[in-house]
Amino acid sequence: MTIIVWCCFAFQQLNGQELAANVSLLTSKVDNQVDPKIFTQLQTQLKDFINQRKWTTDIFTQEEKIDCSFYITIESVVSPGVYSAKLSIVANRPVYHSNYTTQLLNMQDANFTFKYQLGQPIEFNENNVARVDPLEANLTATLAYYVYIILGLDYDSFSKSGGAPYFSKALNVVYNAPDGSGINGWKSYDGQRNRFVLIDNLTKSGFEQLHEIHYNYFRKGMDQMADKPEQAKVAILNALMSLQELNDDNVNSMAISIFMQGRVTELIGLFSDADRATKKQLMTTLSAIDITNINKYKAYFE
Repeated sequence: MTIIVWCCFAFQQLNGQELAANVSLLTSKVDNQVDPKIFTQLQTQLKDFINQRKWTTDIFTQEEKIDCSFYITIESVVSPGVYSAKLSIVANRPVYHSNYTTQLLNMQDANFTFKYQLGQPIEFNENNVARVDPLEANLTATLAYYVYIILGLDYDSFSKSGGAPYFSKALNVVYNAPDGSGINGWKSYDGQRNRFVLIDNLTKSGFEQLHEIHYNYFRKGMDQMADKPEQAKVAILNALMSLQELNDDNVNSMAISIFMQGRVTELIGLFSDADRATKKQLMTTLSAIDITNINKYKAYFE
């Protein structure tokens, strides 16, 4: 009996889904307008939707699951059961032979309007993204889109262009996204930074280099820090310089700025003791691709 139980447990571990996601609903702005049971149930359902759905055909062990968090801040009640919200997404990746995790994604989506009522099923079908009710569909379509983005970035970091199938799935969500009053972020004209723009960056011709940069930064760089730190740092610096080249042709690209989001502490930790020539190159490169944090870099690299 003990052996059978252990085997069943081991089988479940080996066949675990791909994400270890935390979902948090921040509702203080509307607490006096909505039954708290609604948000409690929604949070549980969304966590189950992300963590229990099979998003790929691969098998992930417990240790391989992608650590990520979805923070949904409810801004207002548009109408009964319809909410205007902001969505923040953070995803991390473990670094080989260390306890350190490096960031894959850290971004905010300010255009997240959806419909949810107590007892509403959380459903997503990639062959019928929009469904009957656009505002209901927008809830799961948006979350599924970001799951595919996270998967694409994670796979890209382990193999060259490994994330392509998942970026393609995210693109499919965009092409078939729900459309209706109050729904924004799926069209090219919905601002300069939205879901359309991000996946366009990640899939269009001319951005192929970005996927190689992801692989070189994470796999050839971060994953080699424990065993070959000097070679790893060279790979990371070269990846950043390649990112600068890509940025020269695509100034203010959303995908490039997201790659650099939250990267400052990591880079300072990696290169604070670098030689003068390396620091000089870093300042030149980072001035082009992460100008927002340039004063922080100056404190360590100049």
